[in-house]
Amino acid sequence: MQRLDKSLCDCGAGSRSQVKEILKRGRVQVDGVPVKDGSMKISPEQQSVTLDGERLQLTGRLVVMLNKPAGFVTATEDARERTVMELLPPELRNKELKPVGRLDKQTEGLLLFTNDGALLHSKKKKKKGIPKVYYARHENTATTEDVAAFAQGLTLDDGTVCLPATLQPLGDGESLITVCEGKYHQVRRMMASRGMPVSYLERRQEGGLVLGDLPRGCVRVLTEEDIQKLVK
Repeated sequence: MQRLDKSLCDCGAGSRSQVKEILKRGRVQVDGVPVKDGSMKISPEQQSVTLDGERLQLTGRLVVMLNKPAGFVTATEDARERTVMELLPPELRNKELKPVGRLDKQTEGLLLFTNDGALLHSKKKKKKGIPKVYYARHENTATTEDVAAFAQGLTLDDGTVCLPATLQPLGDGESLITVCEGKYHQVRRMMASRGMPVSYLERRQEGGLVLGDLPRGCVRVLTEEDIQKLVK
């Protein structure tokens, strides 16, 4: 048994002061009953705790989504560059979180972190089956021939063979690209190979998980329902 407010802090729902305010506003329910007393003792393994109707994962596994801004490298540490770890709020920096996959320094958007080694391993095993959707601004306009080439699977200049992908033109110099693998700078290289160098790239979706309106540079702790969208 442990205090409700401590459990909320531990799962990344907020800092101590933020959790106190969350409880005060009646946003937390335990087994369907609103609770405002943070000192209440709960059993995380046996009881259901929800925040704004979304069930929280309190049993140790933590998965966090970041809307990554440009200018940060995806690494736990780097002697020369600023890393995505700096973007985690203080209450999450001691949770042994590690990035799941990577986004290059100038690419923005959805990036996941977890302290769950089993989930990391599962994601790596499924790496070639999880669709990832990117928004790109680029030179020139995608043609029907480009769409067909992506659908067939591109072979890049260095011989790298890419799996079939989806290219959806949005208009003059804008496209959505869906890939199911994560080779080095893959989307940028695929677009450049078709005469469409990318000037801006943002990952908007991974599996069934959508970035949505999460502000740039901010994080959101995923619910169990969110996590299931990734592992299915």
